[in-house]
Amino acid sequence: MLTLSAVQPLSGILAAVAASCLLLLLALPVGALIGGSVTRGLSLLVTDHELRTALLLTIGTATSATLLAALGGTPIAWLLARKSFCGRALLAALLDLPLVLPHPVAEIALLLVFGRNSVVGQVLLQMGLRIVGTPLGIICAKVFVSAPLFVSAARESITQVLVRLENAARTLGDSPWQTWWRVTLPLSARGLLAAGVITWARAVSEFGAIVVLAYNPKVASVLSYERFTSYGLPEALPVAAALALLSLVPLIALRALRSHNVPLT
Repeated sequence: MLTLSAVQPLSGILAAVAASCLLLLLALPVGALIGGSVTRGLSLLVTDHELRTALLLTIGTATSATLLAALGGTPIAWLLARKSFCGRALLAALLDLPLVLPHPVAEIALLLVFGRNSVVGQVLLQMGLRIVGTPLGIICAKVFVSAPLFVSAARESITQVLVRLENAARTLGDSPWQTWWRVTLPLSARGLLAAGVITWARAVSEFGAIVVLAYNPKVASVLSYERFTSYGLPEALPVAAALALLSLVPLIALRALRSHNVPLT
């Protein structure tokens, strides 16, 4: 019969093995991708016009999607964090649903709303706005898949702000907007920044929701897929490595900001 003193070392060994396996599973594919192709990927930035165009489009649409997610998602996050109302759980579930939808289902959902034969698509066309096959369509797809991440992270950040501090500001005469601007926003700013970085990285890497709605113009993920299907793995690897680096840089910057505890201004 195993004693407690014998079980504890065994549990520690099993935990270490499980953690090591998980770390290897996560790190090895990324390391192989970046380590094996980063040099050629960086050199292609100088010589490959199509890759440069795709990366610039990726950065521009991801940034636009992140700003839209922050603009619309922050009030929703505050509502979910601070208010109790009928249907709150349903609203939260609906916001999380795009995160778990398979890529083909997300493509179908977006086409049903923004396709040329849909009511919304036809109305937008009459207004001079075309979604399918345009950068605007790419932005819509990226907002659809990444905005829920922002709302979820922003909600947690706002929840951590003590309500009594907001109440103190209100008793001193601040309006709800002034309380948000002077108390809630500064105290939750670091969390909101982290939410924005994660949202941007998710938007940069999106492929499934874009490939049907806006195959052209090509973002980096679609370009990598096209070169893989047309020319094979060697041609796709440099593009994929450049995309991985593009997603990795802001995440490293965010971790460095947290570890050095740099104050936000």
